[in-house]
Order: sequence, then C-alpha cells, then structure tokens
Amino acid sequence: MSTNTSLLQVKDLVLSFSGLHVIQGLSFSVAQGSIASLIGPNGAGKTSIFNCLTGFYRPDSGKIVFNDRSIMRLKPHRITRRGMARTFQNLRLFKSMTVLENVMSGMHCRSSAGALSAILHTPGQRKEEREIREFCEQCLEFVGIQDKTDWIASNLPYGDQRRVEWARALATKPRLLLLDEPAAGLNHTEKKELIRLIRRIRDELGITILLIEHDMGLVMQISEKITVIDYGQKIAEGQAEDIQNDPRVIEAYLGREDEEEE
Repeated sequence: MSTNTSLLQVKDLVLSFSGLHVIQGLSFSVAQGSIASLIGPNGAGKTSIFNCLTGFYRPDSGKIVFNDRSIMRLKPHRITRRGMARTFQNLRLFKSMTVLENVMSGMHCRSSAGALSAILHTPGQRKEEREIREFCEQCLEFVGIQDKTDWIASNLPYGDQRRVEWARALATKPRLLLLDEPAAGLNHTEKKELIRLIRRIRDELGITILLIEHDMGLVMQISEKITVIDYGQKIAEGQAEDIQNDPRVIEAYLGREDEEEE
C-alpha cells in the first residue's frame, strides 16, 4: 500500500533541555500510505519527537519536512492545518462536553466562518456548522461509537474515550496521523479492534500512520517499517523480522530492564 514517496522526512534533528540532549542527530522518514512505528525503551525520547513534529517543542537544529514543505518553525495549529494530526499518551478530552462536541472541536482548524458570522448566525455559518456536525458523525461511525454522540465524554468506558480521541483526530482531515501509545489501557479484544481500525484508516481513508507503542506484539503485527531509538538516537530501522533479531535492539530493551531492576 505504501509508496516510495516520503510524506515525512526528519533529518539531523537535535533537541536539548538545559544542556541535556533528548534527541541527538535523528533522521528517519515515513513513506506516504504506510503504517510505521517509532519504538524504544522508556525515556528514549519518543514523545519528544512527536512534540517536535507537531510544533509543541522547537528543536535546536535539523529539518522536518512534511508533504515537501518545512514545518520546523510552525505553530501547532498551522501544522494541523497542513494535514498532521495526533493523539496523546494520556487522554485529553473535554470531559464535561458530549462525545460529538469533542469531535467537533477537532474541526476548528478547518472552519472558515469568522467570529462575526458566528455571532450573527448567518446562513453561511449555519451551513458550515451543519456540515461539520455531519462529518464528525461520520468520524464517530468510522471508529464505532456513533450510538454515543450525546454521551458526556467522562461517562464513557476508557476504551470508548480512546475512540473519541481517534475520531477527533480524524475530524481534522489529516494526511498523517500520529498515534502516541494508542493501545495503552486497552484489553486484548480492544487491541485486536485497534489493529483493524488502524488498517482501515490507512486502507479506506488513505491516511498515513506513525505510531509510538510499547506493545511489541501489536507493533510487529501492523508495522511496515520500524524505527528504533535509544537515548534520542536511532539504533535500528527496518521491517519487523529485522528489528526482532537486531542485537542492538535486544540490548537496548534488556539492558534498560536490567538497569531498572537494580
């Protein structure tokens, strides 16, 4: 399904906090139409990479090219408008809002009606609001919770709250979807459903996917390319079989586990 065309290119990325290097000269790419994974032990710098990609962190140096255009100095909302969406390791829903309202909030970056139109409730504004609602309902149907649009988000089971977050990300109409620990807190059945959903997002919606995930079974099953980092540096890259047998990867995971036990 993937092509040789890179939708995302990261080159020589460097990020540090108070002199401590979090990311060190990292380079990798994500092919358009692919499902790729970024893995590594705890503290390897994975979420920091996502934060750089989405504009939450400003790297010290390097290049980030998305869809053939640099996004290095863009603010998060402008990167979202370019077509990059993300979910977070910890749920970030508006707990007192309904499921539908949460998903509709994801479409603010695509809204064209100005503040005056909203205040006056013009025909154009009403039409746009109706279209946004219909599209967000389609997103909820896609992730399988269309029957809970009027539920308050905090009243949903954890697995369904995850689905709301995925639907909100889809509502931004992304070309690239970044999933940060999407399987965290899910049971075995929910993880199997997640795998099917990720494949459907790529195959049916044509959205490229890059995920961070600790569940190695899920990563190996779904990823077409895996990039492994440790202490902010790339130590391996390739397909699942190559990664599983790479001694540097084995050492990084087992070595870190030994250190944590001491």
